Amino acid sequence: MKRIIIAAAAGLFAGQAAAQDPSPEHVVQGIYDAFAAGDIDAFAAALHPEIVWMEAENNTYADNNPYEGPQAVVDGVIGRVGADWENFTVTPQEMISEGNRVVMLGRYSGTYRATGEPIDAQVVHVWTVQDGQAVAFQQYVDTLQLAEAEQAD
Repeated sequence: MKRIIIAAAAGLFAGQAAAQDPSPEHVVQGIYDAFAAGDIDAFAAALHPEIVWMEAENNTYADNNPYEGPQAVVDGVIGRVGADWENFTVTPQEMISEGNRVVMLGRYSGTYRATGEPIDAQVVHVWTVQDGQAVAFQQYVDTLQLAEAEQAD
């Protein structure tokens, strides 16, 4: 499987601290760290067996919403993104935690392979964490920018 590069904001959290602290924010940071390392197994292990994953409405990858379970997420979203985008990155800029919810504010960047069109899109991820694993994910993203890159001439 192609690796997806996900750039974590420097200095937010140390990877070792994430392993020692099961707080929701550290669980989510660990998920981004797994992406950054291209470690799809660690990424999938951080997802609850019954995770419900929702891509943003009007996103190409929302065609099978909701994705239920880690394998559905890996096959239906992560694998497709890796195949469709070159140098796809997620750059977390801020994380906000309240209870078992974590909101990540950041950016997506990359180049759509079929058209050669780059993106630099605003994104928000809303995570719900329970017992050290992500049980729900909701994406909000500039789907117009993504669609324009996917359909460029």
